Amino acid sequence: MPAPSSSPSSGPRRAPQRDDDGRSAGVRTRVRTRARTGAEGEKAARGSVRARVRRLNGATAQGRQGGRDPFLDNAKFLLVVLVALGHSWTPVAEGMRAVEAAWLFVHAFHLPALVLLCGHLSRGFTGRPDQLRRLITHILVPYFVFEAAYAGVHVLLLDRPFALTPTRPAFVCWFLVALFVWRLTAPLWQAVRWPLVFALLLSLGAGFTDLGGELALPRILMLWPWFVLGLRLRPAHLRPLRNRTARRWALPVMAAAAAGAWWAAPRIDPDWLLMEAGADGLGVPPLLYVEVRLAQFAVGALLVAAFLALVPARRTAFTALGGCALYPLLLHGLALTAFADAGGYRAVAEAGPLAVLGTSVLVAGVTVLLSFPHVRRVLWPCVEPPFPGWLRGAPVPAEAGTGRPAR
Repeated sequence: MPAPSSSPSSGPRRAPQRDDDGRSAGVRTRVRTRARTGAEGEKAARGSVRARVRRLNGATAQGRQGGRDPFLDNAKFLLVVLVALGHSWTPVAEGMRAVEAAWLFVHAFHLPALVLLCGHLSRGFTGRPDQLRRLITHILVPYFVFEAAYAGVHVLLLDRPFALTPTRPAFVCWFLVALFVWRLTAPLWQAVRWPLVFALLLSLGAGFTDLGGELALPRILMLWPWFVLGLRLRPAHLRPLRNRTARRWALPVMAAAAAGAWWAAPRIDPDWLLMEAGADGLGVPPLLYVEVRLAQFAVGALLVAAFLALVPARRTAFTALGGCALYPLLLHGLALTAFADAGGYRAVAEAGPLAVLGTSVLVAGVTVLLSFPHVRRVLWPCVEPPFPGWLRGAPVPAEAGTGRPAR
């Protein structure tokens, strides 16, 4: 009779050890692992909130700055200051030629340049779920928050009833609507041939339609070419603007533009530069409207290039402030609205040019203060709220054997 095999597979199996309540050691291990995983998950969730606050407080600013382009942050900061100054001059410019000239000079390039930078920074937008969630939380939600804030200011200072008019954006809120539409359509402009030509035709065509003021549609359409141009520009296209040669020609160009604004102040309708009135609104024949708009785009492109050539390409004292440009862009409008509702502009207009100069210095200073990280630390739930986890959709399953998301 053959000897029994000494193979481990043929030997007698030992029963798993069990504790008093009958659970095996393997079950106990799995239970402990799950409990540890759950505790680690809760700890990670709490840690993610703390990490977000630390990022907003600037604790990780140095790490983030390493991946940012100081040239773009410098440009954004300077443009937001110019936007605030332009808004502060609008109610008092009439009758003061120097203020009118400054308003025309700034409006000839600051809004096109800002829209162009928004397009340039939207090059990576492809419509992924995480990008769409960010579009909702960082643009759409702040739009409604600030619409309510503007209505609240009018209630406090003008004793008006609280009324929301989301289809008619208040003050700077139109820019959030425009940015939402522009960025949402970025993949379309990346896919078509000759996108800038189509955007120009769309912009010119908007001048012959009766769109009214609903959702700032005229401005969205008329400024679209600048967004598309920024979308198509690559960093290599902007690099030539960062050398000394570009600065040499930029200075005389901007000086000539300032002189031209002084000459044009009493002669042209400033509504041309607001990019919201069509041929009928401006009272000009269709052919003249098209010619002036095309000339405006050409001159605007030259001035935008000259402005960018004058922007410092290295890190400066205000580079970090350009990283959160949306905060001063939105908040300065509330400050100026409160100032107007309190009768501040009437007092400035009566006091004359020196009061306008003092107000300009004050507005620039307030805009700088609104760019500091302390403001972001307090107001990020209003401007950059997180997307609720319970609203997140399930991840798209991958195709079998490909590792790619299912189409």
